[in-house]
Amino acid sequence: MERNRILVVDDDPLIRGSLYEMLRGRRYDVEMASDGSEAMDHLRRRAFQLVITDWKMPQVNGLSLLAHIKSQYPDVNVILITGFGNVSSAVEAIRQGAFDYLTKPIQPEELEDTIKRALTQYIVPADTAEDPFAGIITQDPKVQQLFSIVRSVAAAPATVLLEGESGTGKRLIAQAIHRADPKRRQHPFIEISCGALPETLLESELFGHVKGAYTGAIRDRQGRFEVAEGGTILLDEIDAFTPALQVKLLRVIQDRLYERVGDTRTLRADVRIIAATNRRLADLVKQGTFREDLYYRINVIAMRLPALRERPGDLPLLVEEFIARSSRGMGKTISGVTDAAMETLRRYRWPGNIRELENVIERAVILAKHAKLDVDDLPDEMRFRSDAPAMAVDDREEGAKGTPADAQPGDAALKDALKTPERDIILKVLAEVRWNRSEAAKRLGIHRSTLYHKIRQLGIQTSSRD
Repeated sequence: MERNRILVVDDDPLIRGSLYEMLRGRRYDVEMASDGSEAMDHLRRRAFQLVITDWKMPQVNGLSLLAHIKSQYPDVNVILITGFGNVSSAVEAIRQGAFDYLTKPIQPEELEDTIKRALTQYIVPADTAEDPFAGIITQDPKVQQLFSIVRSVAAAPATVLLEGESGTGKRLIAQAIHRADPKRRQHPFIEISCGALPETLLESELFGHVKGAYTGAIRDRQGRFEVAEGGTILLDEIDAFTPALQVKLLRVIQDRLYERVGDTRTLRADVRIIAATNRRLADLVKQGTFREDLYYRINVIAMRLPALRERPGDLPLLVEEFIARSSRGMGKTISGVTDAAMETLRRYRWPGNIRELENVIERAVILAKHAKLDVDDLPDEMRFRSDAPAMAVDDREEGAKGTPADAQPGDAALKDALKTPERDIILKVLAEVRWNRSEAAKRLGIHRSTLYHKIRQLGIQTSSRD
């Protein structure tokens, strides 16, 4: 599963290292360069989606590096950072093609927001259209069947619904649809995590706003639908939409019309809409939390992504790829995995799917003391559950009768633990990880924003320590 790759360029090793640690902690694939010349070498060797560079550096400065990137790699966004900010320099940076311009001291929240905006506006390079499935590692027949569907529907304007557990690769399939679309692949692929934002902010992110629309709206701002013009928009966690936003989304799908928040001018949306969720929308319709008419509008082309435990033949391929990728990034030489370690990996049920596997392998590579990853390099919860049944082809998500007898509630996705109340499961896992909600979400196999929503919904006091 390919992560966004960012190049950090700064001649100050302290700032460079701080940015590296912050971005790695947010699951980005990061490389570093000490000046513009070294950055150019990195760009020649590997593809990057974003470059974050200091302005004042010896030899090749940030502005010269920006000009080089815009000339040689026009699809790569650049964020310029400097300690000598003024209006004229900001205008010059934007004029020459910088995505944005930040001044020191860097505010982590501002930087993170800028990075997210820059990455969601990354345009897929034309040459990747030759293989829309580049970066997806599989030999599984079920996934190959999905590829066939993607090829068939790519040129059609129909809305697509992707369902599947967290970490199964819904974003990659959405990108493949975009890349395979001959009309839209040269335009932006825009992604928004709907569950991570409150209703008011989500509406503004989707549709934009005008100056004065609400407190803090100091200037007009384009929404994601406007930025995605001509391309594709992925609405991840579509189940998080409130009833009011569902009505507005229905209008966009039916009539291709919307207004910015606080504006009376109607805009037209020329975008392919892909909706993704780790829940079954049909169940939410029955529960009355999701509009039936919107569901039928979204569910024109539906694809369900198989869980990793349903793709046992892909496990060795993915392990090999993640070992190679992590080894390159850390400058280590790991040649593979022992038979005992592979057997342990096969016996684990992977509630977090491919994303969890990637994290486990990265951790193992960091800890590895030998040429091959061994059982001792794996997390305790895997090593001490070696008697669990191995992954099997007939262990289907819908047909499985439950988790292994020795499994703990935190080891399975919430929807698999049907006999245990959600509140008890969440409280138990939160206690186990000392109320680290990010870690709890990983163990539960759900998105972090989904966990926050459930905490509020179930009335769990985050200050408590039951």
